[in-house]
Amino acid sequence: MKLATTMKSAGLVALATVVIAGCSTPGDGSSTATNSLPEGAKAKIGFSQATQQSPFYVSLTDAATAEAQAQGNELLNVDANGDVTKQNNDVQDLITRGINVLIINPVDPKGIAPALAAAEAAGVKVVTVDRPIDSGAESFVGRDNKAMGQLVGEAMVETLGQAGGKVIEIQGDAGGTVAKDRSDGFHAAADAASNITIVEGPYANYIRSEAVTAMQDLLQANPDVKAVYAHNDDMALGALQVLQENNRTDVKVFGVDGLMEAVKAIADGDQYVATASNDPGSEGQKAVQTAIAVANGDSVESFVDAGTALVDKSNAESLVGDTTFAESSAQ
Repeated sequence: MKLATTMKSAGLVALATVVIAGCSTPGDGSSTATNSLPEGAKAKIGFSQATQQSPFYVSLTDAATAEAQAQGNELLNVDANGDVTKQNNDVQDLITRGINVLIINPVDPKGIAPALAAAEAAGVKVVTVDRPIDSGAESFVGRDNKAMGQLVGEAMVETLGQAGGKVIEIQGDAGGTVAKDRSDGFHAAADAASNITIVEGPYANYIRSEAVTAMQDLLQANPDVKAVYAHNDDMALGALQVLQENNRTDVKVFGVDGLMEAVKAIADGDQYVATASNDPGSEGQKAVQTAIAVANGDSVESFVDAGTALVDKSNAESLVGDTTFAESSAQ
């Protein structure tokens, strides 16, 4: 079944002031931070970003910074550059600089245990964004990446139809929960079609240049490929570049994130078929709003869903704009 216009409802930050001891993990309901700021005080927010080597993460950081400034709060950004050891050290530095609450996009959900321990020892509450952790956070702000992968997978199955064929999957990062979820959701749709075979390609770390290199080898090894699915649009566009350079306009391309360059390619042509929206702007805004609520001692949902929808030929033109990603508010 095609779900081109399905829009997940965005999670809302509850602003009730009931104080609940302890912290929760995604799915536990809600929690309330203790040690709240004095009434009227502004928050000093630390933001530990996993990397800035993708347009998505750059936009996420920019949106978080803008939201914090708009509300008169201070936000201190640090970039782990994909290094979990650096991320743990960065968090310790943020704590030393006197933050009231920490937003973290973990390089490795398990590898940031030292950072979480340091935050707990300092009485600094934690909000995760984009990638969840098993425990230790008041709230996770992000999206259901399995649902996103499944939306795109269903579009791919419908596009290939009865002919089916071989599909190359270009993966995100090894061990990453986002990559695993986007793969699992995609496979849930693709594996149900007996006429489709998935070739799992290498991890290209969500970086276009790495996907270009990977796709050059994958295309040579799989000349009978019918479609490519990448865990983000940046990698999908890298695969598209290689396909077009080799005059393989017959191969369909699918991605995730709603990167505007991909949305325009969907609107203007037939080779790039679909993506799933993942607006980093709304995600960054909600992360800061949630962190401020936590700092103020307000109750928050354990999972704040920023929402998603399929972007394909039916709606891509209406989503085209001058932003880096298709905006959730436009859907």
